[in-house]
Amino acid sequence: MKKILILFGGSSSEHNISCKSAKSVIENIDQNKFDYKMVGIDFNHNWYQFCDDLSYLENGKWKDANILKIDNIISYLKEFDVVFPVMHGIYGEDGTLQGLLEYFHIPFVGCGTLASAIGMDKAISKQFFESLQIPQVPYIVIDHATKVQTILNHITFPVIVKPSNGGSSIGINKASNKKELVKAIQEAKKYDSKIIVEQFIVCRELECAVLEKDKNIICSRPGEIKSANEFYDYEAKYVNQNSYTAIPDDLDNSTISAIQKYAKKIFLNLGCKGLSRIDFFYEEKTKHIYINEINTLPGFTTISMYPKLIEHEHISYSELITILIENALKKS
Repeated sequence: MKKILILFGGSSSEHNISCKSAKSVIENIDQNKFDYKMVGIDFNHNWYQFCDDLSYLENGKWKDANILKIDNIISYLKEFDVVFPVMHGIYGEDGTLQGLLEYFHIPFVGCGTLASAIGMDKAISKQFFESLQIPQVPYIVIDHATKVQTILNHITFPVIVKPSNGGSSIGINKASNKKELVKAIQEAKKYDSKIIVEQFIVCRELECAVLEKDKNIICSRPGEIKSANEFYDYEAKYVNQNSYTAIPDDLDNSTISAIQKYAKKIFLNLGCKGLSRIDFFYEEKTKHIYINEINTLPGFTTISMYPKLIEHEHISYSELITILIENALKKS
């Protein structure tokens, strides 16, 4: 029986979301095939073996549970056949952890160092999308020294302001005038020194799940975010229960095909492994499709978009976990 290590937590603002994802994985992993242990990483980068009730993961209070600190991390990691990082944000999906595992030749689920790093940095990933000639909404990358007028020379209000490195819509705001723009930039700077300002458009937000299976690339039918707010910010994503996701049946075949084609092109050219979720804007009035971003370690709870899209492709959540682990074993 293969030994699997489930990693969760981390020091990013998405710590609690990672805990929820890990709980879902443990509740659905095939225990007839895999012998697993769980390790949580706290905000100070300390590693602990977690050996308690999964309810501690639901609210992120796992350090109050039965835990054991791991002093020699590398020796501990080498005890396992595969590491399954169920982590989001910096130090989890930005290539840092992936680089550590690759350096010590430890097999792991998901994309490698380079793909993870490019996918996490929105400014760099936008340059990558441009190289593939995939349409994007107008945008500008700024830092602390960029003047407001410089921004407005490139794009017009309204705009969306977001940190270049981040996830779960944290630090993202809409601005419709100079005062709101300055405030939004200040908020985004709490999370990164490099900021993206892009044109706000009225659109549908569509997401495509990509999965490696038996040397084939599965690109799901697009799912749609139905935000309770004007755009899918953190509050709409995790607080407002009127937000929901769905798999729409009103998209024409040409739109579906184009999104799947773009998603596969990005996945292959970026050198992704295992899984990714690739997000798009669809401007219904013009029928234009724009790439938004790639998530190399997407949300992984049973109600997250990625597993739901894969389930629509007739692969259950439990089967998905098995496929991802077996992919990693084949890479070793």
